Amino acid sequence: MSKYSIILGNLGNTCDRFLSSGYKDEIPKAELIKQASEIEGVEGVELVGTWDVAPENVDEVGELLDRYGLECVSIIPDHFSQKRWGKGCLAAKDSEIRKQALDYTFDCVEMARKLNCKTLNIWPGQDGYDYTLQSNLVQERAWLKDAIQTVATAAPDIRFALEYKPKEPRNFSFMARASDTLLLAKETKLDNVGVCIDTGHAFVAGENVAESIVILQEYGRKLFHMHFNDNYGTWDDDMIVGSVHFPRYIEMLFWLKETKYDGWLSMDQYPYREDGQGALRESVEFLRMIEEKLSDQVMEEIRDLLTKGNAVESQRWIRKTFFK
Repeated sequence: MSKYSIILGNLGNTCDRFLSSGYKDEIPKAELIKQASEIEGVEGVELVGTWDVAPENVDEVGELLDRYGLECVSIIPDHFSQKRWGKGCLAAKDSEIRKQALDYTFDCVEMARKLNCKTLNIWPGQDGYDYTLQSNLVQERAWLKDAIQTVATAAPDIRFALEYKPKEPRNFSFMARASDTLLLAKETKLDNVGVCIDTGHAFVAGENVAESIVILQEYGRKLFHMHFNDNYGTWDDDMIVGSVHFPRYIEMLFWLKETKYDGWLSMDQYPYREDGQGALRESVEFLRMIEEKLSDQVMEEIRDLLTKGNAVESQRWIRKTFFK
């Protein structure tokens, strides 16, 4: 069975752009960590920098994780929600902002080391553009690559998982799809730089996530991390896993196993109105249900289906395997 984790803040009061105060009451950090530990199968959490962990509370957070037997799977630097990053972060036109972003990333490296965390999950959501003729596409993409290369070179003990998303908060993100993010990772020429697939981001990008998994694994084993959620394909709705794209997850988990992915399966969703712990528990249970089905025999049956390429037979197999 794979290793499962959740992003800690998903258990709390998630906010949208219509109600900045959120739809729920705030929950203390200690209670969030306790709730995470109560979800069967969950062994780790991801922490968002500034939101969940900062230099001044990193020791306290570490003690809470130890108390509840949870591992810090990754730290996600807050490269997206601070006012100063509004016109860019690691790739900002303003050199002072770029320096601040890089310094802050180094702070996150130090927090990761204190928590014995091996991964920084990098999602520079503000690095992109909104309008035609707004971005120097060559220069700004180079700044992004150089920043990642700089911090990853200085921290060879940390893996940097680059998370892509086609849009939001910018209309166009520099790291938009699996393949262009893979190119960026490989351009750094560093073994500790790879890619994080967020299933919802990939759906919005029009990708078949299973194929993205294979591409990243085949071209240098660059799949470092996985975020799981679901949506309707037009927006990053961050819904319960399997609530929309049920068959897609069968193929994803098959290829994760087939390509010997050994990283974490982490839940990343925003249950705005739902019970957070319940929503995350259902996501984990859904994926574990599929994993439990993927016996050696079932894996061989899928390989046979792929060889034949008979769509009718494949759909029949899904129905008989999962619904009878």
